[in-house]
Amino acid sequence: MAPLIEDYALIGDLQTAALVGRDGSIDWLCLPRFDSPACFAALLGDRENGHWRLAPAGAGHCTRRAYRGDSLVLETVWETGSGTVKVTDFMPQRDRAPDVVRIVEGVSGSVEMLGVLRLRFDYGSVVPWVRRSDGHRVGIAGPDAVWLRSLPAVRTYGEDYSTRSEFTVGAGESVAFVLTWHPSHEPRPEPVDPHDSLRDSLEDWHAWAGQCTYDGPYREAVLRSLITLKALTYAPTGGIVASATTSLPEEIGGVRNWDYRYCWLRDSTMTLGCLLAAGYHDEAAAWRDWLLRAVAGTAADLQIMYGLSGERRLPEHELPWLPGYEGSAPVRVGNAAVEQLQLDVYGEVMDSLHVARRAGLPAKPHAWSIQRTFVEFIRRHWREPDEGLWEVRGTRRHFTYSKVMAWVAADRAVRTLEENPRLDGDLEGWRRMREEVHREVCEKGYDPGRNTFTQYYGSRELDAATLLIPRVGFLPPGDPRVVGTVDAVRRELTDGGLVRRYTLEGREPVDGLPGGEGTFLVCSFWLADALHLTGRRDEARELFERLLELRSDLGLLAEEYDPAARRQLGNYPQAFSHIGLVGTALLFAGTVTAD
Repeated sequence: MAPLIEDYALIGDLQTAALVGRDGSIDWLCLPRFDSPACFAALLGDRENGHWRLAPAGAGHCTRRAYRGDSLVLETVWETGSGTVKVTDFMPQRDRAPDVVRIVEGVSGSVEMLGVLRLRFDYGSVVPWVRRSDGHRVGIAGPDAVWLRSLPAVRTYGEDYSTRSEFTVGAGESVAFVLTWHPSHEPRPEPVDPHDSLRDSLEDWHAWAGQCTYDGPYREAVLRSLITLKALTYAPTGGIVASATTSLPEEIGGVRNWDYRYCWLRDSTMTLGCLLAAGYHDEAAAWRDWLLRAVAGTAADLQIMYGLSGERRLPEHELPWLPGYEGSAPVRVGNAAVEQLQLDVYGEVMDSLHVARRAGLPAKPHAWSIQRTFVEFIRRHWREPDEGLWEVRGTRRHFTYSKVMAWVAADRAVRTLEENPRLDGDLEGWRRMREEVHREVCEKGYDPGRNTFTQYYGSRELDAATLLIPRVGFLPPGDPRVVGTVDAVRRELTDGGLVRRYTLEGREPVDGLPGGEGTFLVCSFWLADALHLTGRRDEARELFERLLELRSDLGLLAEEYDPAARRQLGNYPQAFSHIGLVGTALLFAGTVTAD
């Protein structure tokens, strides 16, 4: 049986990441970038699709595991009948080539260890040619080359298209393994010292964590989420990927399996706000700069997501040789939603740059010119239907949240001109647009009989995104329509107290897809925010603390949660979920406020 999604730990080097199971197996790793083909893809198939297990011979799950302090250095301990052993896993921040370092240390007694390295390039489909070179192993296939070395050297041998190692560690002894990737046409990179790399990695992570200025309630959970967001950052450009994985299912056995190894604009405002409020101005500035580079061009060409460096073409295709996590097929690479029209992203970008400007991030001379073109685009197109925030693959509709964010785009433009009168812009025209959008949303996106905003004009369905109406400033928290919407979402969209994005039962769902999905974790954080803002603070805190209990033992969250099966679902770890956690904690502490 496959490990639970939350059974995996995350390690990474700020350019890619690996998932390590409780059994000591690395089952997912893409090299050299988050969005590169995986060389370990057992996560979405089986061991024949690539993995690297390092554990006591004959052992199963570890006895315990934890990150060392405020870092991404993982320590896994097995207590066996003959002794205790610890494996330390990490990926040092790279100078040139990506490395995975695994250090085995004997704690007590004597433990026999077994290592099994099964390289499978191109998402588990290509078996490399593995040979010895300079006393080490090197696997090569096409553009990829991977070296495996150990210090001190241990015997390795080939068996069943894998590289195996058997050795014994006693108390005080250690063996370190280093896996290094490089393009196969280039010379082998200079080897790193595993023990020096461990020291440097710990120093780097602890120094970064020490910059956190948040010292309020739930600090441990906030800092671990911030570390996770940092781990999902592509350091060369400042882009933050939505997740480290592709195609972990929203329903076990279902088809809602998507590639999240890209950067979504919808995350931008919340990410910026969290980073700034927690004291990470450099990261916030890097994310802002990535955003400006990615969206540069004509407003009509704005996409909802981009690649790590701002790439625009992210063609979607399926990998038929991978059966999917617990048989959840298809496995997809790329994301066709990149072609969708989602009007809300214009509001997200406007809000992000407004937040950056008010926070005092150094101004970019071309930023306001870009914003002006976006507002003018929205003025021409806000009346059109779109696919909406949730990237539905069904009919375009007049989604209420999309119109609310069109209002946000106009509102932030107006406020920017009011605060900076020397900037150019059609202040009066944008004010009129802001008023017109607001009036239409309140007339067509609101159901007076039920006292709630709905998912789209004329519908009875609800949408958890409307919980954000007070957060973005569209209406004050005390407005009866806001309170009624919060109550309606709790009544109609919750499952076990957690929030679904929208209604899937009954007739054909609005998203045009078969099957179901779990409760959406970020939506549940939005409900906690809305309860707090509407004065129900004890209920908000109770929900927030319940959400904290859903984290893995290492503090990680996927995209969704299944209350019936009591397990996490969807891509993992998920930036949006961790942004929600940080944002709610900061709201409770008064560090951030509704706009």
